[in-house]
Amino acid sequence: MKTKVFIDGSEGTTGLRIYERFAERDDIELLKINPEYRKSPDERKKLINQSDITFLCLPDVAARESVSLVENDNVVIIDTSTAHRTEEGWAYGFPELSKKHKEKIINGKRIAVPGCYASGFISLVYPLVAGGILPKDYPVTSFALSGYSGAGKKTIAVYENEDRPRAFSAGREYALTQQHKHLKEMQKITGLARTPLFSPIIDDYYSGMVVSVPIFTDMLAKKESVISLLNYYREYYKESNFIEVSESDDPIAESGFLAGNEKAGWDGLKIYVTGNEERIVLSSQFDNLGKGASGAAIECMNLVLGCEETKGLQL
Repeated sequence: MKTKVFIDGSEGTTGLRIYERFAERDDIELLKINPEYRKSPDERKKLINQSDITFLCLPDVAARESVSLVENDNVVIIDTSTAHRTEEGWAYGFPELSKKHKEKIINGKRIAVPGCYASGFISLVYPLVAGGILPKDYPVTSFALSGYSGAGKKTIAVYENEDRPRAFSAGREYALTQQHKHLKEMQKITGLARTPLFSPIIDDYYSGMVVSVPIFTDMLAKKESVISLLNYYREYYKESNFIEVSESDDPIAESGFLAGNEKAGWDGLKIYVTGNEERIVLSSQFDNLGKGASGAAIECMNLVLGCEETKGLQL
């Protein structure tokens, strides 16, 4: 029997990517809403409760409304918005972090997919805090580079307009007030005692991102090196199908450049550790629409269904 899936918000970038990835799957029956009624609570309510799994690809307020429409106790909600990522009763959709995270997803009815920047940040910081390498009170900073596809329809339209303002042809730093919406989950999920300082940059390419965390080795719990941290990450993620750790002689790292669009179209995440004895930079490179959004959502669905977790994904 096919799994009935409804995508609430299938017109947005994340929803469209999820929809596209189901095109060749013979185990999924997509419940489609008439475009005229896509904002109708009654029509959405009907389809949500007819589904086995509903993906929410909506703004936060609309995502909360959709959850309130659930009457069928068997429906699994996989929410890609910011709305529920730090709320009690919701599984955080990053199964590679620990066995506990994975079990909560497998057994959960409410799953919150991580934010794109948060995925890159947490993939680097969570293992170090969990292993006692990075003190919880460490003053963590992070900078990141992303394509414009995660910025929403209006911003995408500006980037793809031939008459766009000159500023859109260069990288633009934003979240200057340190109020980025991913900061809450970045701190809570990793267990850090203080909110990270986060500086993201949006640039003139469609998708892909690099998230980096610089650290001073003398502020860690014990002396670490580029090699020791690479080995630590490799051991930590050894059972993961989605997280790859670079070798010490990785040609991309040795080139001295990490491109934001290098992993566009890929559903995994690659970790790099670069630097020297005193200062190290931890970096994650992935697709903001892959492991940072729709790919992660489908990975969670696969775990719920008990099928191969990589099914329908690009690895």
